[in-house]
Amino acid sequence: MARTPMIAPSLLSADFARLAEEVARVADADWLHVDVMDAHFVPNLTLGRPVVEAIQAVSPIPLDCHLMIEAPERWAPGYAELGARNVTVHAEACTGDPRGVARDVRAAGALAGLAIKPGTPLEDYEDVLRDFDTLLVMTVEPGFGGQAFMAEVLPKVRRARELVDTGHLQVLVEVDGGINADTIERAAEAGADVFVAGSAVYGADDPARAIAALRARATAATAG
Repeated sequence: MARTPMIAPSLLSADFARLAEEVARVADADWLHVDVMDAHFVPNLTLGRPVVEAIQAVSPIPLDCHLMIEAPERWAPGYAELGARNVTVHAEACTGDPRGVARDVRAAGALAGLAIKPGTPLEDYEDVLRDFDTLLVMTVEPGFGGQAFMAEVLPKVRRARELVDTGHLQVLVEVDGGINADTIERAAEAGADVFVAGSAVYGADDPARAIAALRARATAATAG
């Protein structure tokens, strides 16, 4: 049965001097992916809650907040309270049981997501994921945009799809990193539902056309 792919342009590839305009350019997408980095969990610093609040106020589409930060249990509920649709934390960054973060994020009104790095085994978190709404499989090392897609991560996507299709999990499977017109088909075939795309959207002359093309490729790959 064909799935309906969701495209989530990554604001990390946008022009930060024109954020409101850049948000408006991707109004045809499903979610707006917002990377929050603290220069501790990952070696980069992006933006925090005040900027996300400003983005939320002008965004025509729901926010998909990806927290690449230490001790996310302390900060994650705040992003949900701002109105984000989905708030994702990294399994590797949680100081305690990630399920506690999921409960707090859900209680604050958002979907709860769990992200895993390319080298993190999915098997270690299969039980934990029963309390989450989304699984974000990183297809690059977190921390920087513009990296090449890591196809060796796709077996984790296939395993997650199998768990969803057999009823063991109820999560959206999201992929982030190196997604473009060439790689989205492989990710879709492996079982992804949500596709984070940075330069493939914001680097295009017509972001709306790029979003439509990515969605069409993913749809074709999952049809049949």
